[in-house]
Amino acid sequence: MFGFDLPSIIANIPALLIGFAFHEFAHAWVADRLGDPTPRSQGRLTMNPIAHLDLFGTLMALLYRFGWAKPVMTNPQYYRGDKNRGQMLVALAGPIMNLLTAFVVMFLWFLTMHWVRGSEWSSIISLIFQSTVFMNLGLGIFNLLPIPPLDGFAVLVGVLPKHYARQLHVLEQYGMIILVILLFTDILGKVLFPAVNGIAYAYQTIITLVLTPFLR
Repeated sequence: MFGFDLPSIIANIPALLIGFAFHEFAHAWVADRLGDPTPRSQGRLTMNPIAHLDLFGTLMALLYRFGWAKPVMTNPQYYRGDKNRGQMLVALAGPIMNLLTAFVVMFLWFLTMHWVRGSEWSSIISLIFQSTVFMNLGLGIFNLLPIPPLDGFAVLVGVLPKHYARQLHVLEQYGMIILVILLFTDILGKVLFPAVNGIAYAYQTIITLVLTPFLR
């Protein structure tokens, strides 16, 4: 998790700008579509990374590969229809956007490398694409963990019967403690790395099948 490899840090800059901005924009867009004016009024309904980046969280992500953006503020009372369902949809939007972004970027990575393979810039370009793919996969899967304050916790609360959902809210005060313990042990890595690598392999297989007939 920890490391100060300069080329990787540089390649992680565009990866973070894309990953964080797309993730938070997705939260804001779904909340806005559900009728909540809060994200729009706070200038969060944009893909401009400046609107979403938290300085300290971004530095942590660059140096330690664990960081955060500014959370999108929402007010579920504005959501049309079922409020719990609305909260679940808003929470899901960020991780799903990251997973979709990873697929699109990997697709572009394969196409680009077919055209620039062998050039002096190919290794640098490949590293940037690789960082962006794995940054988005990591953000998407990490945020789906059912631990407060991650998106996966809101999804879990949204799908459980209200009786159990109310009991789960007791865990919110211990969420950061649980996350810190997981981050500084091998437990998180044993969950995240196989999931990230598995999804990356599935993406690669699909994209290879699609592109191979056209790139011979």
